[in-house]
Amino acid sequence: MTTDVLIVGYGPVGQVLALLLAQRGHRVTVLEKWQRPFPMPRAVSFDGESARILAAAGVGRELGDAGEPSRDYIWRNARGDVLLSVDVAEHGQCGWPDSTSMYQPGLEEALARRGADHPSLTVLRGREVVEITEESDACVVTAADRSGSHTIHRARWLVGCDGANSFVRSQMGVDEVDLGFSNDWLTCDVTLREPRVFTPNNLQICDPVRPTTAVSAGPGHRRWEFMRVPGETVAELDSREAAWRLLAPFDIHPGNAVLARHAVYTFQARYAERWRAGRMLIAGDAAHRMPPFAGQGMCSGFRDAANLAWKLDLVLSGHAGDALLDTYEVERRAHVQHAILMSVNLGRVICQPDPAAAADRDAAMLANRRRMAGRPQDPPMYQPLTTGLRADSRAAGWLVPQGRVTAGGVTGLFDDVVGRGLILLVTPEVAAGLSGETVAFLRARDGQVVVLGEGSGQWADTEGTYRRLLARAGCRGLLVRPDHYVYGGGRTAAELDGVVAELRRSLTARVSGVAR
Repeated sequence: MTTDVLIVGYGPVGQVLALLLAQRGHRVTVLEKWQRPFPMPRAVSFDGESARILAAAGVGRELGDAGEPSRDYIWRNARGDVLLSVDVAEHGQCGWPDSTSMYQPGLEEALARRGADHPSLTVLRGREVVEITEESDACVVTAADRSGSHTIHRARWLVGCDGANSFVRSQMGVDEVDLGFSNDWLTCDVTLREPRVFTPNNLQICDPVRPTTAVSAGPGHRRWEFMRVPGETVAELDSREAAWRLLAPFDIHPGNAVLARHAVYTFQARYAERWRAGRMLIAGDAAHRMPPFAGQGMCSGFRDAANLAWKLDLVLSGHAGDALLDTYEVERRAHVQHAILMSVNLGRVICQPDPAAAADRDAAMLANRRRMAGRPQDPPMYQPLTTGLRADSRAAGWLVPQGRVTAGGVTGLFDDVVGRGLILLVTPEVAAGLSGETVAFLRARDGQVVVLGEGSGQWADTEGTYRRLLARAGCRGLLVRPDHYVYGGGRTAAELDGVVAELRRSLTARVSGVAR
C-alpha cells in the first residue's frame, strides 16, 4: 500500500508535521532511526506562533505541563550593568505567551501520545532509511531495522525531518549555504533537586572573559551555556569537572542539582539551497541550522511544518497542483534567512571576546537603554511573508494575531471557537455582498467565511483584536491562510471576491514541480 506522506525522523518537527497531516485524514508513515526518543533536551523555548502551531497539532492543553512562561530576559555585562531588558508577555499576539520555556522530552512525549491516537498515523521506530528511489507517482524507500532486515515503503510524498546530517537532503543532492559563523559552547542541562526561583529567569552575561547563558529549560530544569574562549581546547571545556566549576558561581552544585548532561556543541548558521526535489522535501534542521541566540531554531521548524502541511493537504486532496509545493521552499527559505541573520547578529554582539570591543558595545547599549527609558516596550515583531503564495494587495503576508471571540455563548481563543483552515474574515456589510462562487470555493476546501459582529451566525470580537487588525490594514476583510498568514485583503466584497479568485487560479496552476 502507498502511504500519502512518509516522514523520515520523529523529532518535534516531524511529530508536528505528522499530526497536522494525520488530523486532515491523510495516511502518514514515519520512519525513525532511533528505537527510543532522545532523553535530553536540545531546544529550551518556543515563541507564541509556535505555541499556536502546537495547539493546532492537538497538544495545547499539555503545553503547561512541559513548559512555563519565560517571564523575563536580561542581558548584563561583566560588571552586572543591565544592557537589555525584555519582559515577556504571558498573553501575546498569538494568544499564547510570547515565549515559553520548555522541557523538550516532555513536549515530545505529549506529541507522541497525541500521535498514538490517530489511526492514519503509523510510527515505525528503529528503522533507518538506507535508500530512496523516485518513481513517477511515488517515492520508494528502503529501511533497515536493527537486525539488518529491510522493508520497502511507498509514499506519494517524502519529507525529511531527519536533522542536521539529513540522509534525505543528501539523496536530493542539495548543497548548503554556510554563513561562516560558528562557536563552541559547553551546554549544561541541570535538574534542580528543590524548586527555586531565578531572577532574572533568563540571563545573558556578555562578559568577554567568558560569554555565558543561563535560562529556564522548563519546570524544574535549567540550562547553562559557556562559550569556549581563545586558548582553551574543547577537551579542557568538555568535562564534568569543568561544568561544575563553571556552574559554581550560580550556586549550582551536586548538593542542590543533578548535572543531567554536559556536551560541547558547535553552533552553526547554514541553510539548504533547495528544499524540494521532485517528490522529496526537507524541513527543520535538515533544511536549516542557526545559533540559539534568537531562540528560533525549533520555532523555524514548526513554521516549516505548518506551511508544508496545508499545502500537501491541498495537493493530496486534488485541490491544488503540485506547483504549490514550490512556494513552500520560496516562503520558508526567505523566512529562515531572516531568522539566521538575526541569530548571527545577536551572536556577534554576545560572543565578543575582545575587551575593548566589548566596552564599546556596552557603552552603546547602555546609552540606548537610557534613551529608551520610560517608553513602552514594543511587542515582538513577527517576520511577514515577503514572497510566495500571497496576493498583491493590502496586508498580504502579515501574520494574523489571535484574540478571543464569542459565538453561541462560548468565549475562547479564535482557533478553538472558530476553527482552523482557510478563513475569509469580514465585517457584516462586506459579507452580504460576497459572491456564491467565493463561498463555495472556501467550503470545498474546508474553509469558511467568518463574520465579525454580534448577530446570529457571527463572531463577537471580544478583545477588539480583529477590529484593530482590519483598521491597521485599511481593509474590511482578509483572506487568511491555514498557517495564519494573510493571503490578501480588500475593502469591498468585489475586491475580496477578486482576492479569492486570484488564490483559486494560483492553486490550480499545473506547472509540475514533479516533472521538473
